[in-house]
Amino acid sequence: MLSDIPAQTDDRVLVDFRTADDAGVFRWESGPALVQTVDFFTPIVDDPYVYGQIAAANAVSDIYAMGGRPLTALAIGAFPAEGLDHGTIRAIFRGGFDKLREAGVSLLGGHTVRDQEIKFGYAVTGAIDPARVLSNAGAKPGDVLFLTKPLGTGIIGTAIKFDRAEPALAEQAVRSMRTLNRAAAEALQALPAGAVHACTDITGFGLIGHASEMARASGVTVSIDAGRVPLFDGVLAIAGRNRSGGMGSNQEHFASGVRVAPDVDADRELLLYDPQTSGGLLVAASAGAGAEVEAALLGAQVAVAKIGMVESATPGHHIVVRA
Repeated sequence: MLSDIPAQTDDRVLVDFRTADDAGVFRWESGPALVQTVDFFTPIVDDPYVYGQIAAANAVSDIYAMGGRPLTALAIGAFPAEGLDHGTIRAIFRGGFDKLREAGVSLLGGHTVRDQEIKFGYAVTGAIDPARVLSNAGAKPGDVLFLTKPLGTGIIGTAIKFDRAEPALAEQAVRSMRTLNRAAAEALQALPAGAVHACTDITGFGLIGHASEMARASGVTVSIDAGRVPLFDGVLAIAGRNRSGGMGSNQEHFASGVRVAPDVDADRELLLYDPQTSGGLLVAASAGAGAEVEAALLGAQVAVAKIGMVESATPGHHIVVRA
């Protein structure tokens, strides 16, 4: 869709839309570079305060995924002119504000418009060391892949809409979506340069979609061990009858570049396409630093899972899924 937009001619632009990265990076004349992103979406939970918290955690995650530190935010909101009381809108903004404050991010202002469908999120600006940008394009054959949050928020969100989600399962997903990726990002930033080659967060395109973008940008194939991918407890049992529209879109768009072993469970394969909200970080760590990266994440109280590795490019396949 953006293929007709000319390539950047400003050499201060270090990362832009062409690598499908989580955020853009712009180098200043001196000091840290500028890293910027924007994200907003419709409500996925009924509680307006929690919705605001999830929207903020989701937006700042893109900065963390690039190896940056979020600093400021501008709110983006769309609300109907009638039928929504002011208290609900205040709760959304308050939830977002409190989560930004937890992340150490200053809210500078924002903009709202009238729309029949509620939408909320943030444009976020941060600082990043231009020598340590974690782009999608850095993964190398032999790298070890780690994931820092379970999958399943899309399926659980669909189940919640139709009252098909057990309270304990819904609470798992909400707790995860409200959790910042700050601890994981700071643990990665504290490692020696070169320990991590690439990083992205898992959001709307699902694990396979975002891993495909990393594979394409890096010129590699990503191998995923489906049985090692963490899932919310109980989500497999409801996956078949709670497929979201986003899951179907992800399959349609990415499946042609995916090779799946015949012994992979069908519902587990579905979850790899499940669109996530405020998902975890997918980290491609140097083969020699894999144990150090895992230890750093565990030491930061991050529930990390080793889910595969990076291989040399396989013609026709960006992703290989094994049981």
